[in-house]
Amino acid sequence: MIQYILTDIEGTTTPITFVHDVLFPYSYEHLAQYVDQHGQDPVVQKCLTDTLETAKKDGRPHATRDDAVAQLLAWIKEDRKHPALKTLQGLIWRAGYANQAFQAQIYSDVKPALEAWKARSLKLGVYSSGSVEAQKLLFGHTPDGDLTPFFGHYFDTAVGGKRERASYERILQALHLAGPEVLFLSDVPEELVAARAAGLATVQLIRPGTHPASGERHAKDFYAVDAYISR
Repeated sequence: MIQYILTDIEGTTTPITFVHDVLFPYSYEHLAQYVDQHGQDPVVQKCLTDTLETAKKDGRPHATRDDAVAQLLAWIKEDRKHPALKTLQGLIWRAGYANQAFQAQIYSDVKPALEAWKARSLKLGVYSSGSVEAQKLLFGHTPDGDLTPFFGHYFDTAVGGKRERASYERILQALHLAGPEVLFLSDVPEELVAARAAGLATVQLIRPGTHPASGERHAKDFYAVDAYISR
């Protein structure tokens, strides 16, 4: 029986357009300025160092802060899931939310469904390629209020890539639950395949623009997910 619901964000709780049309452009436009203003922060310094080290391994040796910034901007365009970039983006987005430059977008069915699942004693968590910091910021600044209290766990790529079976096995270890007790929600078939390989139950969310994948169980929204929870 399902005891825990683990959800993706982009394309599942939140329109893909918010991430690609709002968050990414904002971080691109403000990254250089943020590094200039916060370059002495140890966290920022580590991000820059890690960026230069990765660039060197990729065969693009760089040495200066400007080189690191240029590499980070290139990674934003590539949508590269690099920890240094994700950390810096989280810091930049935190400033953007605080300045009310934008507000997170959440599908209207998400909060009512979370409330209903919580009332049924189901535990809830998040697994996204965005950093834990970015996840909490997004759910903390929605038109429906702060949704972070609904979630007991936040997982990012520190546990591994979302298309890798081992990542879901690590999540199960952290939750101290068996695979069939956890239901993973995502719009990406490759993620669902990896989760099932680790033993999790899965449902593909068919939000606007998402194509149903054959061999998957489908739900048009969080309300429709209920049909699979008791199975």
